[in-house]
Amino acid sequence: MIAATAMLPTESGGKYLVQLCKHFAHRIDVSYSDAWGECRFSCGTAVLRADGDGLHIRTTAPDEAQLAETKSVIESHLIRFAFREKLQSLDWVEAAAD
Repeated sequence: MIAATAMLPTESGGKYLVQLCKHFAHRIDVSYSDAWGECRFSCGTAVLRADGDGLHIRTTAPDEAQLAETKSVIESHLIRFAFREKLQSLDWVEAAAD
């Protein structure tokens, strides 16, 4: 597995986490609370964590193509839901695999 992380500094991290998870739950397996969520896509997994600093995202997938797809799905929806943040993209960083 390979992984990447990103963080959105915001006071609305919990709101976006719940919004993303509720949205994805209509099509994929999702578990979440107000401060933690896990979205299991066919291409990979995204773990979301909200705290006072913002929304932290960790994606994992078996290969680069699937990781790129997982990141793209999360990012495109977050940009749409967080339009007030004027977010254009996330700064993804390679992370150590589990």
